[in-house]
Amino acid sequence: MITGSRRLASVDAFRALTMLLMIFVNDLVSLKDVPSWLEHAGEMEDRMGLADVVFPAFLFIVGLSIPFAIANRETKGYSRKSTLVHVLNRSLALLVMGIYNVNYENYVKEGALIPKYWWLLLATIAFFLVWLDYPREMNKARKRALQGTGILLLGVLAILYKGEDRGHTIWLRTHWYGILGLIGWCYLICACLYLWTRGRQPVLWLFFFFFIALCIADKAGMLVVLKPIRNFFWIVGSGSLPSLTMGGVLAAIIYRQGIDKGKAVQSLLILLAFAVLATAAGFGLRPFWGISKIRSTPAWILICMGISLATFVLLAWLMDLNGRKGWYKVIKPAGTSTLTCYLLPNIHFAIYHLMGDRWRLPANLRTDGVGIVKSIIYAFFIVVLTGVLEKKKFRLSI
Repeated sequence: MITGSRRLASVDAFRALTMLLMIFVNDLVSLKDVPSWLEHAGEMEDRMGLADVVFPAFLFIVGLSIPFAIANRETKGYSRKSTLVHVLNRSLALLVMGIYNVNYENYVKEGALIPKYWWLLLATIAFFLVWLDYPREMNKARKRALQGTGILLLGVLAILYKGEDRGHTIWLRTHWYGILGLIGWCYLICACLYLWTRGRQPVLWLFFFFFIALCIADKAGMLVVLKPIRNFFWIVGSGSLPSLTMGGVLAAIIYRQGIDKGKAVQSLLILLAFAVLATAAGFGLRPFWGISKIRSTPAWILICMGISLATFVLLAWLMDLNGRKGWYKVIKPAGTSTLTCYLLPNIHFAIYHLMGDRWRLPANLRTDGVGIVKSIIYAFFIVVLTGVLEKKKFRLSI
C-alpha cells in the first residue's frame, strides 16, 4: 500500500485537463456542423471521437487518486474503518447526484408542477447546500440547517418529479445512474478493493484482468445465463468501467513505488509499456466487436486505457520530474475543485433556458470553427469561475 501524503501535480493536472475537455465536449451539443472526430460516435459505428475518450480518462484518474487519497488519510491518523465510511459517503453522494441528473433528461416538457429547468436549477442548488465545503469556523447549527435544507429540497424535488419514458409517465428512478453515478460505482468498487487488499499489486492485477475478462465474456454472449440478476446486481458496464479505474489504481502504485525507490523514470517506462500493450490489445480485439463507447466494447476500453496511461506518463515526466508546472495554473481549479467545475454548467444551462430564446447566440456563432472557438472559451470561462469561487472558499467537497 502507498504510504505518505505527497500530492502529485501530474494527477491534478490530468484531472484538470480532462474536466476542461469534458466541459468543452458537453458544450458541443449547442453547436451545428461540428466535425465528427470531436463528437461521440454512433452506437453502431466502429470508431471513437474526442468525446468518447474523456469519460474513460476521468475514470482512470479516479483510480489514480485512490491510493494517494487513502495514504493521505492514513498520514492524518484516520483508521481503516473511518476511511471505509468516507468511501461509502462519497460514493453515495455521487450516486445521488448522478440519479438526479439523469432523471432530468427524462423530465416532461409540460404538465409537471415544477418546470424542467427550475427542477434542474433547484436540484443543483440542493447539491451545493448538502455537500458544500463549509468553513470549519461556521456555527455547527447553521451548517446542519443548511445541509438539512438541501436534503429536504432534494426530497421535495423527488416527490414532485414527473418524467416520461416511451409515452408513459414515470417517477424518479435509477435509469443508468448518470456520469456521476457511474463514477461513484467505480470509485466504490475499486476503493473498497484497494482497502481490502491493502494495496497488494498481484491481487489488484487479478481484479483488473477479471474486469477485462468479464467485459469480453459479456460481449461474447457467455453471460446470458446471468440476465435475470442483472437488474438487481451487476458490476458496472459488465466490468468495463471499473477496469479503467483499476488501471489507474495500478498506475499510481507502480509510479509511487518507483518514486520511493528513486526509480521514477523506470516506473514511467513500465507504464508506457503498459500503455502500448493495452492499445495493441484493443486493436487486436477490434475485429470482434468494434470500437464503441456506447456499447462499452473491450477495444474501446483498452485503447482508452492506453491513451490515459500515455497522457499520465507525459504529464508525470513533464511536471513531477522536470518541474514544468507554470502552464497548469490557468486550469488548476478544474483539478482541485472538480465537482464544482462539473456542476456549474448545470446552473448556467438552467438559467439560460429560463431566460428564453432571446438570449440564444446567433447561428453564425454556433457553427463550425467559430462555434468550436466559442465552446473552448466557454470551457475556460467555467474553469476560471471555479477558481474565483474556490478563492472565496465556495466549493463542493465529498
